[in-house]
Amino acid sequence: MVTYAGQGDPRRTMELLWGVPTAADATPRGPRPAFTVDDIVTAATDIADTEGFDAVSMRSVGERLGRTAMALYTYVPSKAELVDLMLDRVLRELDITYDVANGWRAAARRWALDLWEFYLRHPWVHQISSARPVLGPGSYLTMERPAELFASTDLNAADVMKIVGTVSGFVAGMTRQIAELREATRAVGQTEMDWWTTQSELIAELVPDVDARFPRLAAANAEGAFDFEHEPEQYLEQEARNGFEFGLERLLDGIEAYLSR
Repeated sequence: MVTYAGQGDPRRTMELLWGVPTAADATPRGPRPAFTVDDIVTAATDIADTEGFDAVSMRSVGERLGRTAMALYTYVPSKAELVDLMLDRVLRELDITYDVANGWRAAARRWALDLWEFYLRHPWVHQISSARPVLGPGSYLTMERPAELFASTDLNAADVMKIVGTVSGFVAGMTRQIAELREATRAVGQTEMDWWTTQSELIAELVPDVDARFPRLAAANAEGAFDFEHEPEQYLEQEARNGFEFGLERLLDGIEAYLSR
């Protein structure tokens, strides 16, 4: 199920994202707080990374901190604001300045690889729709840093933003395959090998003329294109990585051709 960002109180969310002090912050009362907003976001992110996004709730975060869910609401109004804070927190990991001494292409490749690794560290990010981005510093950095790679080219700002969006979308799509692959066994309760074995046997039994109906796929299969060299999970992940690297180079080829014009 997709979660949409920006569903909490807009003003309070922006205050928390950008660290804007409120009147309550300026005149604190009572005992010293037992924890901070940062502690809450860290705990929630740890749960999402280790147990999955669906395991995150105000209750589970409170338990992680040794408190009740009610104790969190003074700091973060609801899970809606917490989701925005979690996403923006991890996006700040992409605050990386790239060396363009060897040209924009080498730097852009490194950026795409960092983005790939980011999504594999935090696969739950795929469950938060990018249709309405979190407008915090993390989101701004994910556009600002790669845009810097093309500062020395003749591209205008609008073209740069389109390129950044295209490459980002490509990486997100490719890593989503791996995130879903890793989640499938846990969610369905059937290993990848068992699933493929069952499906293949049924196809052979119920559709005996499948090769004749799909000759190009049959030829690819005869050449070993679909043979698992390792366990299916490992093989499919490696194939996804190979596809990512191939596609990335073709995207960079296209950008280079566009620049040469």
